[in-house]
Amino acid sequence: MTHDQAGETLSVGQRDSDLNERSSQGLDEVNFPATGTTAADQSSLSVKVVDDAGELLGGLSGWTWGGLLDIEMLWIREKSRKDGWGSKILLTAEEEACRRGCDRACVSSFTFQAPEFYP
Repeated sequence: MTHDQAGETLSVGQRDSDLNERSSQGLDEVNFPATGTTAADQSSLSVKVVDDAGELLGGLSGWTWGGLLDIEMLWIREKSRKDGWGSKILLTAEEEACRRGCDRACVSSFTFQAPEFYP
């Protein structure tokens, strides 16, 4: 779907990697000076647990920047969900984020995804 106006075009589509890259660059141009940070201050973060067989039991992925831990994904395989791994992984990520200077965290979840875990 597109809409044209005075030589400009507004369009809706699927994921656009060029748009994402340019938007990220544009936000960095505003955010870094406003916060006194640089791209070097941005860091990805992962916490992973594997079982004795080397199979993935679960983990967390996210990033830290500007005092914020952003948790993008947290997953535990079903047969291990009542073993306390979610809490251990989250605590480990929080400790690492604090070591990196973070004092807040952000996580987003659907209401049907582990509703007993997040409170």
